[in-house]
Amino acid sequence: MTALTLSNVNKSFGAVHVLKDINLEVEDGEFVVFVGPSGCGKSTLLRVIAGLEDVSSGEVRIGGEVVNTTPPSKRGIAMVFQSYALYPHLNVRKNMSLALKQERQSKEVIEQRVAEATRMLNLEDYLDRYPSELSGGQRQRVAIGRAIVRHPKLFLFDEPLSNLDAALRMNTRLEIANLHQQLKTSMIYVTHDQSEAMTLADKIVVLKAGRIEQVGSPMELYNNPANKFVAGFLGSPAMNFLPAGLVSEGDERTLGVRPEDLVLAGDGPLKVTVQHVEQLGGDTNVIARIDDHQITARLFGQHVVQAGTELSFGIADGKSFYFDKDGARLRA
Repeated sequence: MTALTLSNVNKSFGAVHVLKDINLEVEDGEFVVFVGPSGCGKSTLLRVIAGLEDVSSGEVRIGGEVVNTTPPSKRGIAMVFQSYALYPHLNVRKNMSLALKQERQSKEVIEQRVAEATRMLNLEDYLDRYPSELSGGQRQRVAIGRAIVRHPKLFLFDEPLSNLDAALRMNTRLEIANLHQQLKTSMIYVTHDQSEAMTLADKIVVLKAGRIEQVGSPMELYNNPANKFVAGFLGSPAMNFLPAGLVSEGDERTLGVRPEDLVLAGDGPLKVTVQHVEQLGGDTNVIARIDDHQITARLFGQHVVQAGTELSFGIADGKSFYFDKDGARLRA
């Protein structure tokens, strides 16, 4: 069964057209990530799904039911915000159980669901603490637990890791992935971080300026991007873009090559001058210039390279991408 269907969804704020003809299906149990730069419309789209914003036109279906005029509390969704949104005067147990009390669930059901969520998120030792007594990561786990207890048809996450430091982001990301494996419930997750998108998603939806640029699995989008925008957005370090004429004289296309697909070669066509070297232990990033263009090569292992050194790179077989002047993908 399809958990969510968006059909020709548009959203405008006055004269500003924010979402443009959005069509998308999310299957039961699927983890879908909306990703794109700031201002692309991903959070607005999540709010439209949640019912926090009305659609200007089009149709939103959750579990096969049209919910355009259904209030958020009746849509069968649970939302986790970037800001945690916990009640400071309630302890963890009461924060997690409040929505169930408002739904007039029985005491037995409330206790069972809170215990279930507490176990999943390892919060047993924090039930009597207040939000001010918790770390950022613990507060976010409580916010997720508050969503879990509602047994929603659809989980919505709005940049839930943005307020956490790097180590906590990684740990909480793993917790969310494990949670999805346990619950088997459809989840939609908004982020501007392509690393989160690549590591969490079953399916990625790349947005730009209110439109869907491409939908597919992480590896589908990475290996077969539809256009220059998607190719450059996914991957770290980002894909290199160069005039194809640097490799093939007279070629007016744009050449795209990922940093890991550049190969040191004494007779390689890309003659570069090293500007900076990032020693990462397991990898070495070489940032260099070729004519007036910057290029990054990701080399496996440790390499001693000095700034100012001249190197030659080739491109791994079958790893070149080509784009026209408008950024559309071309086949070689």
